[in-house]
Amino acid sequence: MTAIEQTEARPRGTRLPRRARRNQLLGAAQEVFVAQGYHAAAMDDIAERAGVSKPVLYQHFPGKLDLYLALLDQHCEALLEAVRAALASTSDNKLRVAATIDAYFAYVETEGGAFRLVFESDLTNEPAVAERVERVSLESAKAVSEVIAEDTDLPAEEAMLLAVGMCGMAQITARYWLASGRQVPRDAAARLISSLSWRGIAGFPLHGTNPQD
Repeated sequence: MTAIEQTEARPRGTRLPRRARRNQLLGAAQEVFVAQGYHAAAMDDIAERAGVSKPVLYQHFPGKLDLYLALLDQHCEALLEAVRAALASTSDNKLRVAATIDAYFAYVETEGGAFRLVFESDLTNEPAVAERVERVSLESAKAVSEVIAEDTDLPAEEAMLLAVGMCGMAQITARYWLASGRQVPRDAAARLISSLSWRGIAGFPLHGTNPQD
């Protein structure tokens, strides 16, 4: 019996405003896609999980891919917002690095496993999915690179390369941390990776400073 079968479906018959219904359907779809993957999931499963008929589901989403992409858009935007908020949370660059790394750890720890749709999708051969996944990775790195370029004498291309490395390290280590059973407390895990990242990025001098100072 699957996790979806083990969980009692939501009761049918409740009328909801369109936006609330859409959010309900997205929540049900997330549960099904995370548990089963895109290819094994069926619209029947999602409708049953949401407690609606298939015609109601199709009124909001014409097909399974449309539903998947709507979810992907939602969770890609959530990650990007978290990274931007972390960068804007302080003007202290060491604390910025720590906040950005922790944003990735918090993202993968979010209940529901939404990060799997972004970083562990079984549909990356679909161009629309691949484009969204690549875009959120690059946009997150771009936000970081703008801070690096602003605060150092590095050209934009080098700042972007450093930012891609930092964001990649953050999301890979955060996923490993979760998959390995959170053997290190989240705060300590994020602090370790932040320390590693800061030791590297701090080696680049700020505008107007001498590397020998």
